[in-house]
Amino acid sequence: MSGSIENYRKMVEQPWGKMFYEQIFRQLDISDDKRLKILDFGAGFCITAGHYAEHHDVTAVEPNKEMYDLRVNGGYTLITEGMDHLDTVPDNEYDLVICHNVFEYTDDKSEILDRLVRVLKPGGKLSIVKHNLYGRVMGSAVLADDPKAALALLSDDNTEDSMFGNRNVYDNSMLTDYLKDRMEVAAVFGIRAFFGLSSNNEIKYSEEWYEPMLELETKASTMDEFKKVAFFNHLIFEKR
Repeated sequence: MSGSIENYRKMVEQPWGKMFYEQIFRQLDISDDKRLKILDFGAGFCITAGHYAEHHDVTAVEPNKEMYDLRVNGGYTLITEGMDHLDTVPDNEYDLVICHNVFEYTDDKSEILDRLVRVLKPGGKLSIVKHNLYGRVMGSAVLADDPKAALALLSDDNTEDSMFGNRNVYDNSMLTDYLKDRMEVAAVFGIRAFFGLSSNNEIKYSEEWYEPMLELETKASTMDEFKKVAFFNHLIFEKR
């Protein structure tokens, strides 16, 4: 098992990892009053799947063994296939489809999107979290003190190496343009506008930092100025 995957697993347990997920859960704002059918495609460590499985019927699709071996346990159904599994799912099956930080690592975005939209019920929602170019530039220049990497991201080739291979940072318009005939944009949020820029990790373990920072991130996540420089964007679509 690669050390990088193990280190990534440890990172999501840290305050800055937990805040990433807390923002997503706040933005999705799913009520527990009605039991939903949820598909988490590219579920990774199944943190999101485990969170929602307490009150909903969740299927977590994750073909990467290194990741699902380190998964959070919960009441979800784990599928260790990938695209092939989607072909076995009936039309209009799910109330919510989650696909977070997946499309950066694949060349067949349209193929996956078509399948995800097909299995979503009319009126159902598609949640996509993606890396944001300007946020990556800020992170490289400020957090990593690497202006060369920041410059490279602003070039025509917006790719960078990661533990999952080449990461292609694509524009939100790729999603909105491709889905415009089938999906409405219900909301667009930023994630991690501020808390990833400070290298002072010690302070992040205190409630005096964590709680106000979470509130600041929550407020900034809806403001266009901060969406543009957030590390991630969260787009929520509703199927017509």
